[in-house]
Amino acid sequence: MSKSPPAPPSLQDLRREIDQIDEQMHGLLMQRADIIGRLIAVKQTQEVGSAFRPAREADMMKRLAQRHRGLLPLDTVESIWRVIIATFTYVQAPFSVHADLSAGDSAMRDSARFHFGFTVPFVAHFSAAAAVDAAARSRGDLALVSATSSRAPWWLPLEAAGSPKIIARLPFIERADHPAALPVFVISRVADDAMVTEIEMWSIRVSGWNAEVARAVSPFADVVAVPDGTFDGAALLVSVATAPASDPAARPREALDKIRTTLISAGASVRSSALVGSHATRYTVPQAPAAVAP
Repeated sequence: MSKSPPAPPSLQDLRREIDQIDEQMHGLLMQRADIIGRLIAVKQTQEVGSAFRPAREADMMKRLAQRHRGLLPLDTVESIWRVIIATFTYVQAPFSVHADLSAGDSAMRDSARFHFGFTVPFVAHFSAAAAVDAAARSRGDLALVSATSSRAPWWLPLEAAGSPKIIARLPFIERADHPAALPVFVISRVADDAMVTEIEMWSIRVSGWNAEVARAVSPFADVVAVPDGTFDGAALLVSVATAPASDPAARPREALDKIRTTLISAGASVRSSALVGSHATRYTVPQAPAAVAP
């Protein structure tokens, strides 16, 4: 005589399991807060600059995406972790986020709220230069500006010694249909050991800038260019990979030398160049293979 299959768990039993997990999650968050309290006591919050740690955050978010599986959307997991990280960073050393809204309000606000939550104060500005200046006048605030376009060379003040620098590019995790997909640079002051230098950001001023020169340099780097009428040229913000994956032993400045050589060969003159920051290489979530029809 065959045995009857076990009865499925009741809804009440399943909800009780969920309540237990919720309680455990809350307990772990409070434990994390206790550790942060001890961390504050050790550091005594005397460090210069923001408590933001872009190298650690980029690594944390990459590992999160790599290990994630199951029904829960990665969007949800990423947003939860971003709020946790940003809030505990704020608890260590309060800071504000200064955002440039000159290119539009909604996308930049979405990015700021997705990556920093609602606890961190949000301050709107109507030019990238104003947002960067506000961060420069603070002890550890962040400025958020577009990473793909600009109306003025807001990065020029970052050339000076002691100025804030570009420290991150958001989002940390790239994928199709990201809810906060706007490419954004984060500018602030952080400790040298907190920086990640996989991609260096260079301010390059050239004369003789034109469409032909722009086409020549585009295969080698991402470039944001703003016309500079004084010398019939342009102020460029150039992304330079310091160690290409194909050649990890390459010298950090080889890529920059290649860009300079390309600019000159195309007819431009390089007037100056200065390092204005760095950030992590973007981690792109692999696309799931397309289903094969039977």
